[in-house]
Amino acid sequence: MEQTPIKQLKNAYKLKKNEIKSRLNRFKSLDVEEQRKEFLFCTLTPQSNAQKCWQAVEQIAPLENQKEKAIAKILKTKTRFHNNKARYISQSTKLWNNLQNKLQDNNIKSLREWLADNIQGYGMKEASHFLRNIGKSNNQIAILDRHILKNLKKHNIIQDAKIRSKKDYLEKEEKYLRFAKEIGIPADELDLLWWSQENGSIFK
Repeated sequence: MEQTPIKQLKNAYKLKKNEIKSRLNRFKSLDVEEQRKEFLFCTLTPQSNAQKCWQAVEQIAPLENQKEKAIAKILKTKTRFHNNKARYISQSTKLWNNLQNKLQDNNIKSLREWLADNIQGYGMKEASHFLRNIGKSNNQIAILDRHILKNLKKHNIIQDAKIRSKKDYLEKEEKYLRFAKEIGIPADELDLLWWSQENGSIFK
């Protein structure tokens, strides 16, 4: 008897559940320097390969003088829009120390709003990504990247796999969170499961 798509999803989750939980627990235990690297990483990821973005972060983070030109040189072969992203990183690095206090805010949606409004290169998706990658998402928000939107459409939860506005983001996010709850897979874990199915590994 053929399994339903939801049953297939739950079975796939069982196989990767421990690995996924381990990755999410790792995010919760990052020190300040590791959090800063995630901050840089989420600036780089839009429309770019995640693994190459992380390679770039590993080269940028140790630089004592994080000027645009030096950053752009690193990014040129690793991300799209490397000049813009070099500028964003150069500017946001100056905000990092001030951001530490802000990250103590336990109102995750309010904190995400602040990040999206105040960090150059960040929108709702990037702010959500950063908060998840430092262990603060707590299944309350979603990173509506292509792999999530594609799968939501596949399961007939949304009609189209594009984000057209902030309002649209929040509406699709709510549908995703509800879907995750209904099938019994925590939202943060479902994200990593779908990512691993698309990319072959559990990453960030």
